[in-house]
Amino acid sequence: MKILLDTHIFLWFISGDKQLQTDVRDAICNIDYQIYLSVVSIWECIVKYQLGKLPLPESPEIYIPKQRDRHQIANLDLDEGSVTQLASLPALHKDPFDRMLICQALQHGLTIATVDSAIRAYSVSTI
Repeated sequence: MKILLDTHIFLWFISGDKQLQTDVRDAICNIDYQIYLSVVSIWECIVKYQLGKLPLPESPEIYIPKQRDRHQIANLDLDEGSVTQLASLPALHKDPFDRMLICQALQHGLTIATVDSAIRAYSVSTI
């Protein structure tokens, strides 16, 4: 399985937050699965950090990639094919970061790890 982590799932995972369900944590730790963090999530963390909505122990441009590497989570770049998916994506979700994660999941055949019910409303695989 190839899993794309929603931003909150990644943050819960690296911080050991108890909100992260055991089955999702187990999937992230499963060595047979490919786990990805999108550059879109890094962008989202930087924006929220700058707005004072996301406290982190270091600035996000340093902390997030460091944690991604530490936990052996692959980087997912934003590509043209993913961006063009946006043209046909129904406007069920208002968050532009989440909409782009949905587009990336559709483009690359990824399952999104999320608790966001608005993401689950799309025809994308979720856990």
